[in-house]
Amino acid sequence: MCLYCESKRVDRRGLLRLAGLGLAAASLALAPGAASAAAGAKTSLSPDQALAALKDGNARYVSNPQVCVADLAKSRAGVARHQAPWATIVGCADSRVPPELLFGGLGLGELFVARNAGNMVDTATMGTVEYGAEHLGTPLVVVLGHERCGAVVAACSVVTKNARFPGSIGPMVAPIVPAARAVRGKLGDFVDNTVRESARRTARRLASASSILSHLMKDGKLKIVAARYGLEDGKVEFLA
Repeated sequence: MCLYCESKRVDRRGLLRLAGLGLAAASLALAPGAASAAAGAKTSLSPDQALAALKDGNARYVSNPQVCVADLAKSRAGVARHQAPWATIVGCADSRVPPELLFGGLGLGELFVARNAGNMVDTATMGTVEYGAEHLGTPLVVVLGHERCGAVVAACSVVTKNARFPGSIGPMVAPIVPAARAVRGKLGDFVDNTVRESARRTARRLASASSILSHLMKDGKLKIVAARYGLEDGKVEFLA
């Protein structure tokens, strides 16, 4: 990786080093037959430390983004037999919203990512998040909506125009419709209000619908937050 990026990553790396990322000596207590990718030490970052690292990375991305050539071969070899991601991102499939980049140019093995149009949680995504938290030990889950999301625009048009969409697109946006109905008529931009409301609802659903996640949250081992990414300014806003 270029020297500029190496210098900019010092603070984050220091945080991870102090927290003992990937260096914990304790082995995992995994169920028989668990995937080998889950074997080995988990990150020892706390939920708040992981959140701080994401915020720091996004601040670098906004203030002075750089394009660097990473030593991908070395990175790939380092995580080929074991992964210890420190955050899970439920993001949108939109090509303009790659989590690893907008959180500061993170490398292989750092984020566990599930992406689909509208950053929703179906069975597969729920299982992905549960696996990341339970077996890989990610202490943070971020549901990341974004400005001018196409799936949200479609859901809003269902509410305002009774729009219909072909194939699987209609069922795909249907879970966003309740969020759109809830904020219709409120001050501000309808689509952006829906982006925020949908992300919040999805974060709450993760916390309430999964016994695995709720148990980890109760024990203080997991935090689930909603966020909104701005296409124009590159900033990630973490939502209350």
